[in-house]
Amino acid sequence: QVQLVESGGGLVQPGGSLRLSCAASGSIFSISAMGWYRRAPGSQRELVATRTNSGTTNYADSVKGRFTISRDNAKNTVYLQMNNLKPEDTAVYYCYARRVDFTPFWGQGTQVTVSS
Repeated sequence: QVQLVESGGGLVQPGGSLRLSCAASGSIFSISAMGWYRRAPGSQRELVATRTNSGTTNYADSVKGRFTISRDNAKNTVYLQMNNLKPEDTAVYYCYARRVDFTPFWGQGTQVTVSS
């Protein structure tokens, strides 16, 4: 099993920045990719960004150029640096890990609110 704990959400004004963190524990040797999804009110959960163990990244078109995913292997932590935040980025952000057999694991989510 893999346990994921997110931190770093909060309230920020439009144009501001936040950094989300997700610490993984448990069977971390079995993880092949980590990333972030989000769910806005009234919407389905959508991919934000993912990063494989080899360093391949994938971003939603809506966040390209504004968000950056990175990983600290020594700390078993993945980060999401979010710049130039917009009100439409308001959502619950979920950390995601994928095992080598493609089994997904999810964190409990952290709220990000972009509002003036």
